[in-house]
Amino acid sequence: MSTGNRTSTATIPGRARKTGLLLGGGAPNSTLIAGALAAFVDEGIEFDVISASGAGVLMGLLYTAPHDATPRQALQSWADTGVADSIYKMIPINYKIFQKPGVQASTFRDAFQPPANNPFFQAFQQTFAGAPVAWSDWGKLMMSSLSPSDLSSKSLGLCAHLPFLEKAVDFSRVKHMRPQFYINAYNLNEHRMQNWSKHEIEPVHVRAALSFPFLYAPTNIGGHDYIEGAALDTLNFDPFIEGKGEHHDADTLVILDILGDERLLRKPRNLYDAWVRSIITPLVKISKTEMRLFELEHNTDARTGQPKRRLLKLDLMGGIPEQHWPDTLDWSSSNMQLLFEVGHKAGLAFCREHGDLLRRAAEDTPLAA
Repeated sequence: MSTGNRTSTATIPGRARKTGLLLGGGAPNSTLIAGALAAFVDEGIEFDVISASGAGVLMGLLYTAPHDATPRQALQSWADTGVADSIYKMIPINYKIFQKPGVQASTFRDAFQPPANNPFFQAFQQTFAGAPVAWSDWGKLMMSSLSPSDLSSKSLGLCAHLPFLEKAVDFSRVKHMRPQFYINAYNLNEHRMQNWSKHEIEPVHVRAALSFPFLYAPTNIGGHDYIEGAALDTLNFDPFIEGKGEHHDADTLVILDILGDERLLRKPRNLYDAWVRSIITPLVKISKTEMRLFELEHNTDARTGQPKRRLLKLDLMGGIPEQHWPDTLDWSSSNMQLLFEVGHKAGLAFCREHGDLLRRAAEDTPLAA
């Protein structure tokens, strides 16, 4: 698995070294990022600053502040959210993640959640506990189909805003975790990109950061409406840009990008696949352009023409088998599991090449406040 050691810089005397991690957007193939982060956990790699956009926000929080699980378990569990292949072939929608919106749907979901003294919930859990994945997913499909909803032509989005979020992320830990952490969303009222730090992040900010247009209604925070930042900036470089973020002095920046690869641009297999690719197609171009502009405008010293920091781009796509490329945007269980393994192998290879550098940087840098 190849990696891109794009630049090399010397550590400035008297200054602690600082490493940054950039987690790009891209939901269907986000298990590539989950697998790579799992490899970082396995190899003991940590970062001083994490900047995330889109699906990378959720992957980064599973990596740093999972709820009732270790980071390794939480990242692996994301690969388990795919729909059993036998169902996905007939209904190519991930109803386990994209759930119906509205008060009625929320009330219906709550009926199947703890407290444990809910006899209907207990009976439902026991029915599918230990069942094969396909049977469990059939049960979830049944409940999803039965769920009421207030979706109408006046709705602003198809789906509920991540009803499972608080069960996946421990928000009480976010403010106190080691790395600085940033997420972005676009403010529709002021027409500007907004970044929130770990000291500001609450569930509503994460939902704003994942409010991709049409899939989700804009998220309102303080009277302002926000959409997913990755819809416009697939890579959230702002914290590392002088004049925009306070971490422009980072010596090394590791980049996990799962959109900037033209192999994602393919002839669709059916109408649903055409719709998915209509979303991905402009993001591929945006991601490639953002990467190029950051290198040229913000990572090159105007006086010397030399790079300001190391840019290490982890090749997450290289290990995908050629015959599998048409399926890389599927929410099927087999695709999500395969991409997790590809990402994990790529992450391990990356750690073998750059692990000593990253570990030394982490040891040189004091814990973040």
